[in-house]
Amino acid sequence: MTMHPPLPKSYKGVFPFKIASPSYIYPDNFVQNVEMLAPYLDEIELILFESSPESLPSIKVIKKLVWLAEEFDITYNVHLPIDIYLADHDQTKRDYAVDTVKKVIDLTSSLSPSTHTLHLECKESSLANEPLKKWQEIICSSMDRLIPHWLKGENISIETLMYPFAWVDEIIARFNLSVCLDVGHLILQRSELEPIFEQYAQKTPIIHLHGVENKQAHLSLDRISKKNMGPIMRILERYTGVVSLEVFSYHHLKNSLNFLEKSWH
Repeated sequence: MTMHPPLPKSYKGVFPFKIASPSYIYPDNFVQNVEMLAPYLDEIELILFESSPESLPSIKVIKKLVWLAEEFDITYNVHLPIDIYLADHDQTKRDYAVDTVKKVIDLTSSLSPSTHTLHLECKESSLANEPLKKWQEIICSSMDRLIPHWLKGENISIETLMYPFAWVDEIIARFNLSVCLDVGHLILQRSELEPIFEQYAQKTPIIHLHGVENKQAHLSLDRISKKNMGPIMRILERYTGVVSLEVFSYHHLKNSLNFLEKSWH
């Protein structure tokens, strides 16, 4: 078994919100990441970015994750695959995307996730010859096959990506969806953070927080400018959901936790 450095201290119950990190901090499998992180955090974001069967956890792994949640008093949230496209013009690809969402939610149901984060990607080519309304209609046709017949809309959090989030306002309202506020993505778009938080606060069970510098995201929090850190801290002071430090290395996570704790005090 590969030896990994543990986090220097526990952050369980330190903040009024749950503090989380992805399940890919160490270059290892789901179970070993959770075993290393669970003693120090409130929640783990299970990273299921790839939809291929070999990339998803087995039933045996899921059972082990259930046991670890009970043993260490942690919860999970699930990031659904990002290699699927609910707005694809190809019906076969849309069918695959819908079926994948169903499969992953069914697979992880015993973990009782706090939310399932979903990307509604808007590829540049998708709007080249078709209006925005067509893109929205295709997404709605996919969502109609999921909600409310198969799951509750509030269990799905739509992540703020690199397009104006107002584009999905009507979709969120129609299906009663939740919101995943990715602060790093909003900073990259030069968005005003506090007004966006105010607009969606009641529908936001999870915030993705990570550093941004030179148009690069998912860095340690100490890469966030002072200009942006002020609004972020004011948001966190009023927030009681899940804050996932969406970084993907031990070094970035350790530095982010330390920086957040110092900023908090």
